[in-house]
Amino acid sequence: MAKLSTYPPTIGRHLAGLFLDVAGIFLPRRCAGCDGMLMRHEEAICGDCVEDLPRLRAHNDPGNRVEQVFKGRIRLHAASAFLLFTKDGMVQHMLHRLKYHGDQGVGLELGRLMALDAMASPRFADVQAVLPVPLHRSRMRQRGYNQAQVLVDGMRQAWPLEPCEADLLRVVHTSTQTRRGRMERWSNVKAAFQLADDAGLRGKHVLLVDDVVTTGATLEGCALALRDVPGIRISILACACA
Repeated sequence: MAKLSTYPPTIGRHLAGLFLDVAGIFLPRRCAGCDGMLMRHEEAICGDCVEDLPRLRAHNDPGNRVEQVFKGRIRLHAASAFLLFTKDGMVQHMLHRLKYHGDQGVGLELGRLMALDAMASPRFADVQAVLPVPLHRSRMRQRGYNQAQVLVDGMRQAWPLEPCEADLLRVVHTSTQTRRGRMERWSNVKAAFQLADDAGLRGKHVLLVDDVVTTGATLEGCALALRDVPGIRISILACACA
């Protein structure tokens, strides 16, 4: 039989906290924004960087910059982004850590903050299903995870959404979009996505989630794969807008 601890609960918690503090001296956890040391209660992003995040605060504006990207291209209920992406800025640094350096912790925390931000908007309040922009299986094998799915996992920590059983698949392996123009990006992804089963999305308000929206071609390709689902309303939320 295992020996039970004789420490009172408050002392046990104190000792556990002390152990974490000592461990932090030798294996410090670093903020994904400023690379400073994180406090015990902070997750991936320090409190100062959370306060300094360049929030767009445009969820309730039907004319916001993200909606303008998709205007006249695909019918959407709403579209927005949580943060402003600038070259060499803090948001780019954090998203690069998520996408290219395996730092899923910052993706979970950004997703949680995204959810808290979006839940306060009446245009997103009745979302019933959330779908991450999928990766092709070959890129999934290479990276080991989907950065958009990590964001969605973080969103679920704050937003009590039901699991979505529909499978949005990336059936065409497209080359990177980073250095492509708008029309070239659109040609690259227009037939890249396919919905395997629409039963879980019929009549629902569905939110598509991605890390960054620039020309919107990838998200538009996803929306086109969903648009014929009976009764669907499609919205888009990106972590950042370039």
